[in-house]
Amino acid sequence: MTTIDTTAITVELPEAFDPRWSRLPGIQVDGRRITIDPTEYFFRFESNTWLVADWELVTTRLLDVDETNESAVEQLALDFIKNHGESTSDAARVLTTAYEVYAYLFRDEHLAGLGLSQITADHLRMLREAATLMALNKVEVDGRISNVGPCWFFPAATSVVFDLDGEMGGMLDEVYHGGWFNEHRRIESIKAHTALGGRLVHGCQSVPDQTGGVVAPYGASMAKFRDDLAEFKASWIEQVYAHRVNPSA
Repeated sequence: MTTIDTTAITVELPEAFDPRWSRLPGIQVDGRRITIDPTEYFFRFESNTWLVADWELVTTRLLDVDETNESAVEQLALDFIKNHGESTSDAARVLTTAYEVYAYLFRDEHLAGLGLSQITADHLRMLREAATLMALNKVEVDGRISNVGPCWFFPAATSVVFDLDGEMGGMLDEVYHGGWFNEHRRIESIKAHTALGGRLVHGCQSVPDQTGGVVAPYGASMAKFRDDLAEFKASWIEQVYAHRVNPSA
């Protein structure tokens, strides 16, 4: 039987996170310093290893590489992960890498072309913070979800932390997984997520339905992923909502 290390995770990130993250069980925020108790924070925590690649390598060797008619961007990403991916049990490294990925994907320069006047630079900050924490979630190659925390359920978590109402939480979730969905941004996302060892996949359909997203390894069984997610999500979403300071949000 494998014993999972549940030592507290501590990391200092380049940007101070909203202190209201501490409303969720098992997480404390003190400026740029974040501490997570896996036994309290996660609904399921069965793996303390993750696949990552150095962000600097991604920026210098992949982001500017164009696909060809013989090598699609997905193949470029898969090859990069095979050549540069490293297994790590250092959760702080995962969070630090994820921060760089999402600081890049949710940078302020995109606001002008988003077409949603309701979304502000502050909303992009919320996306960066939530997506960074989401990187600790994990799906195995067989499709089983081994790690899942409250940030999996994006509108629920943002309603607790940022006091967003359902409409704005759903809009933010749509921006996270579909609102900017054009081919340029899809390619950008595929390349950037190689730093987290896979590709961003979603359980949702065309609108946010709290089925969440995770960086999954290439080749993971999406059928098993879908079935595993359907089994647990309702009760865990309810537990996230129980921590709302403003229940009407």
